[in-house]
Amino acid sequence: QVHLVESGGGSVQAGGSLRLSCAASYMSNCMGWFRQAPGKEREGVAAIVGPGHSTYYADSVKGRFTISQANDKNTMYLQMNSLKPEDTAMYYCAADRCKWYQSLRSYTYNNWGRGTQVTVSS
Repeated sequence: QVHLVESGGGSVQAGGSLRLSCAASYMSNCMGWFRQAPGKEREGVAAIVGPGHSTYYADSVKGRFTISQANDKNTMYLQMNSLKPEDTAMYYCAADRCKWYQSLRSYTYNNWGRGTQVTVSS
């Protein structure tokens, strides 16, 4: 069981930036960021996989979001730039063992944080 705690959410105007952090009790080979807006399904935003830290992104955030991790701190980050109102959601981090092609699928993960709210106003 991996214990995960997100932080860094908040309210920003469109075009602004936020950096989310996820503190983990330990790092798993698949670490992911997901988001869920009211009335919508949870969607994979970004994932980082394996000792090589391969990264994967949803098309909607490519070029704007960057996922990274600091193993010495057991912490994963999501740098979000050029934020849009449609990025408004609760953001969750997740951890588990997985294959790279599973890394943006919510069913892959059994360990979840409680989430941090991101609100982007126009």
